[in-house]
Amino acid sequence: MESDTTEINGTKILDTYAEAFPIWLSRVIITAATREWAYRAAVEATGFATSKIGCPCEAGIEGYLSKKETPDGRAGVSILICSDKKTMKSNVASRISQCILPAPTASAYDGFPEAGSRFYIRMHYFGDTYEEQCSINGRKCWKIPIMEGNYIGEERFGTVKGIAGGNFLVMGKNQKSALSGIEAAADAVAGLKGVITSFAGGIVASGSKIGSKNYRFPMPASTNHVWCPTLKGKISDSNVPEGVGSVYEIVINGISEIHIRAAMKAGILAATETGRVMVIGASNFEGKLGQYRFHLHDLFR
Repeated sequence: MESDTTEINGTKILDTYAEAFPIWLSRVIITAATREWAYRAAVEATGFATSKIGCPCEAGIEGYLSKKETPDGRAGVSILICSDKKTMKSNVASRISQCILPAPTASAYDGFPEAGSRFYIRMHYFGDTYEEQCSINGRKCWKIPIMEGNYIGEERFGTVKGIAGGNFLVMGKNQKSALSGIEAAADAVAGLKGVITSFAGGIVASGSKIGSKNYRFPMPASTNHVWCPTLKGKISDSNVPEGVGSVYEIVINGISEIHIRAAMKAGILAATETGRVMVIGASNFEGKLGQYRFHLHDLFR
């Protein structure tokens, strides 16, 4: 276990780092007649997208947008979709066609209009030759007849380089205290521009490590045993500090190192302010996962 040399609000901050890796991101701006319908479409469009281990992509809600911030002047929600560059087009296309187009009053627009790398999703084919081109605030869109009226949205989207896997661990005496701390952390990170937390409620209860062992069909990832409190005393390489009975993780994807650092710092501070958290740590895999390092102590220098 790493040495702990820093305390914030009585919580020990381990001298360790989060390990992250490069990924590509696309931002989709979802608008609708009301904020509620934009949000509902966003929830559907970011489903089954927690981890690249078993999902087709990673995705999450970035935040709400005011009417002044959206292309069509309606209430909006922005989402980030994260994948490798090769599969980004299919991931964006499937989530718009299956989750946003069918949602009442919803539209989808490109959130990275200045990106140099771009792709087309060919949504207008759904119009069965009845579609029409139109312009929304200078953006080239398609008007597709549907049962409620017309679906209007863009087909051209940008993708940019980003980072996935920024993280920190929140540890408490028991499940209740650790969960209280991680919930405060997730609330602090939610809605910060440029980042998403793709897991349920922004919280991970089952941290993973690379690979598995002793199975006929090895898994690409398995339980991060060194951070499982129930294994402490049964294994020789446990990292769980004395007195800790429960550990949760927040995993953050973002458009830059600056955004991820800011989100990690905000989340950690919020967790420590609850007075329920014993230790803050982070997951890393000795360089086997990616080249980015987010040292916890550096966040507060």
